[in-house]
Amino acid sequence: MATIALVDDDRNILTSVSMTLEAEGFDVQTYNDGQSALEAFSRGLPDMAVLDIKMPRMDGMDLLQRLRQKTTMPVIFLTSKDDEIDEVLGLRMGADDYVRKPFSQRLLVERIRALLRRQEAIASDDGPEPEESKAIVRGDLVMDPLRHTVTWKGNNVTLTVTEFLLLQALAQRPGFVKSRDQLMDVAYDDQVYVDDRTIDSHIKRLRKKMRTADPDFSAIETLYGIGYRYNEE
Repeated sequence: MATIALVDDDRNILTSVSMTLEAEGFDVQTYNDGQSALEAFSRGLPDMAVLDIKMPRMDGMDLLQRLRQKTTMPVIFLTSKDDEIDEVLGLRMGADDYVRKPFSQRLLVERIRALLRRQEAIASDDGPEPEESKAIVRGDLVMDPLRHTVTWKGNNVTLTVTEFLLLQALAQRPGFVKSRDQLMDVAYDDQVYVDDRTIDSHIKRLRKKMRTADPDFSAIETLYGIGYRYNEE
């Protein structure tokens, strides 16, 4: 049973999300500000933390910064829908993913499960690697699924779990088209409903991040009405 720390000053979110997570079999610790969470973490770390950004006493950014001095524990940020700057800053500081408010609790559960699976894969990296866990090298692109790292032309690119899974699915078979439905199956479990516009948004953000490493990045091609494919350069 994984232990999830939920840190948010909104008591409604603490109550409803903790009930959902407990129903899914998780042990949940709740805190209404960053300072109380940090004090508790000094006595023992959970398996993962879900942090609101804007909180009294100590906000999510400050808490993440202190955590990253001591641990690589997975962290998901809860952000408001207009806080793109906070999302980018959070990812640069070491957050693993973010979920925008108002959010689907089912989506949050699946993001948590995806990160825990990744952590388990890293912890058990002691035998033959399954195909989906092997490093991918495609021209200037290098991906390490077990360590969740991406470089383009030697430059590190920080991706969320969803963005990583989408890029991995495309890069595994250069030149082959992946439909939006196929990419949705890769990025989300069956229980999570998303529409094709969600995939388009992820791809747009993925391209934007890759272009921070190389303004001329064009390896992900859109085939309008069909889907996307990776062209090895």
